[in-house]
Amino acid sequence: MPLLLPADDPAAIDTAARRLAAGSLVGMPTETVYGLAADADNATAVHRIFEAKGRPSDHPLIVHLAADGRTGVDHYARAVPPFATALMRAFWPGPLTLILPRREGVAAVAAGGQDSIGLRCPSHPVAQALLSVAASHGVTGIAAPSANRFGRVSPTTAAHVAEEFAALADEDLLILDGGACPVGIESTIVDATRGQPVLLRPGMITVAQLEAACGQPVRARDEAAPRASGTLESHYAPRAKVRLMDAPALQAALDVLGADARHIGVYARSPLKAARGVALRRMPDDAARSAQELFAVLREIDASGVRLIWVETPPADPAWDGVRDRLQRAAA
Repeated sequence: MPLLLPADDPAAIDTAARRLAAGSLVGMPTETVYGLAADADNATAVHRIFEAKGRPSDHPLIVHLAADGRTGVDHYARAVPPFATALMRAFWPGPLTLILPRREGVAAVAAGGQDSIGLRCPSHPVAQALLSVAASHGVTGIAAPSANRFGRVSPTTAAHVAEEFAALADEDLLILDGGACPVGIESTIVDATRGQPVLLRPGMITVAQLEAACGQPVRARDEAAPRASGTLESHYAPRAKVRLMDAPALQAALDVLGADARHIGVYARSPLKAARGVALRRMPDDAARSAQELFAVLREIDASGVRLIWVETPPADPAWDGVRDRLQRAAA
């Protein structure tokens, strides 16, 4: 089993930082989800991330940087357009990843072989403490995709990470337990390699907030976009099949099935009636609260052994874009 250590213990942070410097993997809490971390400049260590997750090696990882930000940016990126600098000032530390032109010869494995690289400065105090101590051991940036098997539901607690990688020994994976992640879904990703901002993955930072911060329109993802984390059509998927429906369709289906709906888990904002024994979970009306609990609820429902998970389609409001994106990919 992986080794779990309390993240509020400075000795645990130092142990984790030393492990990163030695090329080992660390489960790291961030404000979004837990990451499976390695020294971004250590190709062998980064390969271990791909192997542990079962992730294709051409699917790039996001590199996390310490709060001073610019030192890491200058190490990994060969150019930073003014609008990207404006976005850094507005949202770093925080749940925003910027895709920037990669400096040649740096973090090629973490970048999935692309000439661009995803950079983020997390706001979680444990992540920042780890980044700071790791820097003193020669680690400039930490590559850290979500700490789960590739394509599965992302982890928002240390226990989720331990469940995902239960087969790994304590010398293979140390997990820092920093409690539940406060944001709960992955970062907003903006491509900054093509002269204007392009949204690659929605998160809890909306397009309107991005445009207000950088002073120009944010384009939608297109065919020319570089590969980026969490942008496959099918992703964030539990074992049970996920289906999105509006509230009337949900209620009609529950009425038709009656007691036969016991193999179905339901997650909805609207009050629904179902036969005894059908698992109904109430989704918060607030987008931020829904994002915070989304992956944990999907994991919980999935663990109950249901074959299907029916979810009420999120509202069309832009505040729900990140939650809607994760659910659509889970249902793909």
